[in-house]
Amino acid sequence: MTTPTLESRIRDKIRKSRRMVFLRDDFAALGGYDQVGRVLRQLEAQGRLVRIGKGLYAKARQNRITGKPMIAAPGGFDQVAKEALNRLGVQWEPASAEKAYQAGRTQIPARVMVKVKGPFHRQIAYGKYRLGIERASA
Repeated sequence: MTTPTLESRIRDKIRKSRRMVFLRDDFAALGGYDQVGRVLRQLEAQGRLVRIGKGLYAKARQNRITGKPMIAAPGGFDQVAKEALNRLGVQWEPASAEKAYQAGRTQIPARVMVKVKGPFHRQIAYGKYRLGIERASA
């Protein structure tokens, strides 16, 4: 009986998970830091994952029109960015522009904006989409 490769174990873990966002640390128990990094880059090249930040990956699927990988979450980048903040343990709330939209006072915000409480200096982005960060006043 052959032992499963690190790539197949990581692929199975991603496939079975209900999460859309994965941290590099999620796979630390499966192999060494460098090994896991190589496998994540391979899965990204295969179109199974997309990188949305340092150590942050999201499930991907193939775009029917272009054939290129895209975020597989039903809510798109908005959903993935907010799930990434939750996975990182960052306290956040919708930004003032999003609250105004929800109250019916403005148009749809052009990009995802969140108000972050506490220190947060990461960038979460995919392609032309970037998470806008508004600092909470102390």
